[in-house]
Amino acid sequence: QVQLVESGGGLVQAGGSLRLSCAASGRTFSSYAMGWFRQAPGKEREFVSAITWDGGVTYYAGSVKGRFTISRDNAKNTVYLQMNSLKPEDTAVYYCAAGTLGTMASRYDYWGQGTQVTVSS
Repeated sequence: QVQLVESGGGLVQAGGSLRLSCAASGRTFSSYAMGWFRQAPGKEREFVSAITWDGGVTYYAGSVKGRFTISRDNAKNTVYLQMNSLKPEDTAVYYCAAGTLGTMASRYDYWGQGTQVTVSS
């Protein structure tokens, strides 16, 4: 079992930055790939970024590539999402997830409760 708790969301102006954190409980954190997904009102949950268990490989959705950076610290059981050059269309609830590497939500077994990111224009 892995429990995930996101933090770091908030309100930011367009062009600004935020860093999301996802703290995991459990001794098996380092064995999981980690992903970030987001869901805007009235839209389906979508893939944002993912990282392998050792941090060696990362993936990004085209809409965030070059602006967002995913990283992890297995010693701290934490995964991060650094978000720069934020746009109003990035507004959503952001979720972290643990599971098998992929871009589909079904690949992930454990989910956090989400953190709201709002980008004003």
